[in-house]
Amino acid sequence: MKAFIIIGAINAFLSVALGAFGAHGLEGRLPQKYMDTWHTAVQYQMFHALGIIAIGILAGNYASSQLLSWSGWLMLIGIILFSGSLYVLSLTKISVLGAITPIGGLGFLAAWILLIVFAAKAL
Repeated sequence: MKAFIIIGAINAFLSVALGAFGAHGLEGRLPQKYMDTWHTAVQYQMFHALGIIAIGILAGNYASSQLLSWSGWLMLIGIILFSGSLYVLSLTKISVLGAITPIGGLGFLAAWILLIVFAAKAL
């Protein structure tokens, strides 16, 4: 599905841009703990951006699948909640934001499970 390829590509772009910003704009301005947190957010955003692109490619090759669609949307929600909360946490140091991160992680896990189920049924 074209939308997932576009969404994935946008997130891959943002991951590279935010990674560069972290490496060049935040270095020396944030404690190492928060730099590491930023790096984790960038990595997970990129991994799941690529996952969304893969889902878009699969959706284009197979009849529209609810499993693929849900998997793609859950990866996007995971990026927003997981990586987004870590970005904000790194910049604001508001530790309560860390409570949102696992919800995004559950979104990632559910998305991968749906992709596994799709592959087991359709491929």
